[in-house]
Amino acid sequence: MKLSILDQSPISRGESPEQALQHTVQLAQEAERLGYTRYWVAEHHSTGGLASTSPEVLIGQIAAKTETIKVGSGGVLLPQYSPLHVAENFKMLEAFYPGRIDLGLGRSPGGNQTTRLALTDGVKKSLSSFPRQAADLLGFLHNSLPSDHPYKTVKAGPRVDSAPEMWILGLSERGAKNAAALGVGFTYGHFINPENGRAAFQAYRERFKPSSNQTEPQANACVFAVCAETEEQAEELALSQDAWLLNVGKGRDTKVPTIEEVKSRSFSLEDQETIAKNRKRAVIGNPQQVKQQLDMLANEYQTDELMVITNIHDFQAKLHSYQLLAEAFSLTAKN
Repeated sequence: MKLSILDQSPISRGESPEQALQHTVQLAQEAERLGYTRYWVAEHHSTGGLASTSPEVLIGQIAAKTETIKVGSGGVLLPQYSPLHVAENFKMLEAFYPGRIDLGLGRSPGGNQTTRLALTDGVKKSLSSFPRQAADLLGFLHNSLPSDHPYKTVKAGPRVDSAPEMWILGLSERGAKNAAALGVGFTYGHFINPENGRAAFQAYRERFKPSSNQTEPQANACVFAVCAETEEQAEELALSQDAWLLNVGKGRDTKVPTIEEVKSRSFSLEDQETIAKNRKRAVIGNPQQVKQQLDMLANEYQTDELMVITNIHDFQAKLHSYQLLAEAFSLTAKN
């Protein structure tokens, strides 16, 4: 089993955005030492609790401070940008760090309508254009646009010998089919929607077409995970993630609360039901329990790679969670 990490650079209560971003770099360095396969950073806008607004910039910082781990986006919100611009940003990263860059793409609008219009400078762009944009982006990455394409003569630079590996992130069969049709990797967001994974993986494998990006299907899934020495400790740490997810879902403050803050708060019956439902998006427990749950998920999806995301308040506890996971799965640590 390969393990990878998705990091949204969450800002914990009492922490600054600068500290959250430094923690992201520090966690990536530790992930490389522990033997994780890839480290992806997210893109979020107009939120006070997530510091990762520009994955391209953050990828460059992480790749510069690591040596071997693959670094990428999870993912660039393509509907807001031009395929050429995204291709050139990632070809630039590939030029600096050949063979280490992943380009993960999301179809999400990136926020509410006002935020999206600010991102597109007032241009109303349709999310339904995503498949065409993704195809154009792949064409720019590999200089393989069709001969009748209006931008065939435009060459994305820098013209390096290798291209970043492209992935499409999805929550349903639609995203899986988009990835399969293009012959790119597929990441299923179990941490957002745990209901459609099996059907999405099946659709991806059945419809996959080899491409200049890859010749065989390559898919993984991302899930929330909190691991501690004991189940009781893990449950306590997960309280901050439970409350954070509840707040995000209800449009409240998106900074990760402290455990003490959560314990002092009263939750309505509706809130408790939402928290219980959100637990289906996560695995929580001691190393043996978490490994068993992740193995079951990997078996259900028939994948040999899972990405984990841990949004708890205490950064040292987060580091330890990833360390325990690496030990449980016998990842090959670097000296």
